[in-house]
Amino acid sequence: MSRPSTNEPRGDGAAFPLGPALLFCPGNRPDRFAKAAQRADAVILDLEDAVAPAGKAEARTAIHDHLREGADRERTVVRVNSSGSTEISADLAALAGTGVRWIMLAKAESAEDVDVVVRELPDARVIALCESARGIRRAEQIASHPSVVALMWGAEDLLADLGGTSSRTATGEYRQVAKHSRAEVLLSARSAGAAAIDSIYADIEDLDGVHTEALDAAASGFVAKACIHPGHVAQIKSGFAPAAEEVEYAQALLDELARRTGSSLPEAAADDGAFTFRGAMVDAPLIRHARRVLSRAQEARQ
Repeated sequence: MSRPSTNEPRGDGAAFPLGPALLFCPGNRPDRFAKAAQRADAVILDLEDAVAPAGKAEARTAIHDHLREGADRERTVVRVNSSGSTEISADLAALAGTGVRWIMLAKAESAEDVDVVVRELPDARVIALCESARGIRRAEQIASHPSVVALMWGAEDLLADLGGTSSRTATGEYRQVAKHSRAEVLLSARSAGAAAIDSIYADIEDLDGVHTEALDAAASGFVAKACIHPGHVAQIKSGFAPAAEEVEYAQALLDELARRTGSSLPEAAADDGAFTFRGAMVDAPLIRHARRVLSRAQEARQ
């Protein structure tokens, strides 16, 4: 299968154009679509878990009409049901001809699952949601599909699939299997040149918790984090925006590299060898970190 020409983010997960705050919105609540889009960097209109079976037909109609009547398609993601569900055919039929750009595939477990979407929507940029044991174990295969531009993971669905009862301990930390799965999705996505999106934080009232988790997601290499409540958007944005001292250090480091080598590219540090900056040794990986900090700072200002 040839790679769609629309998949610009492919090959550099850091260039993923959505985020850092992605807000879920039930597909059967069109009265909330515009508000959700205004509050977040992108909105995920949900045809899966947020909509009961009896409301799915109504949700499909609402999303179809929204996409056809002026939605910002570049910032609108539609989550469809899993490829093995009885709902997927109707989901994709409702989206055909709408110009939808972004599809989030629930419970992706193989590259073949992605093919189900691409056959009906060949130009779609697919965000594959890995939230089962099979999905996690096959994350690299899924990320390598030419239409997949990002992976996301889902903690609670994963634990339910495993037969567990909760992804977190009594202290609020992820259980070990959840930590492993989170890391597996991040590593698999980046090894395939795709972006990685962190899971939602379920405790709506715990703003400190979601902020702390967003800080960790950004520092670890995730490019975005999803949320289910607009109150989490600001915390995610803040977590992904580097602190002023980080920006100052990164800019000063790149300025020093340019002075020494005539280039601010990481490869210049490797060519010139490690050097001392503000009392510490600096080499190519640290230069790449600095460039990413400045990129995140620029994204935060937009």
